[in-house]
Amino acid sequence: MKNTLIIGASGQIGKKLTQSMVDNQQNVVAFVRDKSKISDIKAEQLAIVEGDLKEDFSHAFSQSASEQCDTVVFVAGSGGSTGADLTLLIDLWAACRAVDYAKANNVKHFVMVSSIGADKPEQGPEEMQPYLVAKHMADEHLINSGLLYSIIRPGSLTDSDPSSKFTSERPAQKDQATISRGDVAKALLYCVNHPPTDKTIVELFNGEKPIEEVL
Repeated sequence: MKNTLIIGASGQIGKKLTQSMVDNQQNVVAFVRDKSKISDIKAEQLAIVEGDLKEDFSHAFSQSASEQCDTVVFVAGSGGSTGADLTLLIDLWAACRAVDYAKANNVKHFVMVSSIGADKPEQGPEEMQPYLVAKHMADEHLINSGLLYSIIRPGSLTDSDPSSKFTSERPAQKDQATISRGDVAKALLYCVNHPPTDKTIVELFNGEKPIEEVL
């Protein structure tokens, strides 16, 4: 059975993905800084590994922890209330090291949760540019790694109920370029279970299509 390492499994999207995967009887290694934040998810298919993304976290990729994970999902983030220092350390440096660890451990598919605007960070709002630059550079590191990858760039995140309807076409109106966190988790689940045959970058928003028509 496929083994998936989720980096950032206690975050809002990561936890939804973790829950969905174990509900589907899929093997998950959840990498978190504090295991108490995910203690309410209990399943034989779930292994929890603690660590700090600001430090060496290569143990999450070791055979003893992850039983040679086939897939890695990087869904960690520094959060909207942090400064540029943590943005660099988590969204850029930790993401790049995760790619390096994945390559060293022969991971078959790396899924990176990026952001709308990461392709052209200089065009984003000034206050968002450090974050977008970090995402851009992490994406570029993955692109140049040689790994099979899926880079998912969701629009502005909301806490709306998931609709299970998507589009990869950026809406003309900025206030419509949104997607619920629950739907991002659904898209990631599909991406893990249906890895692409080629390297993929896609923007993702709530729309009118089922996910299999978009990814």
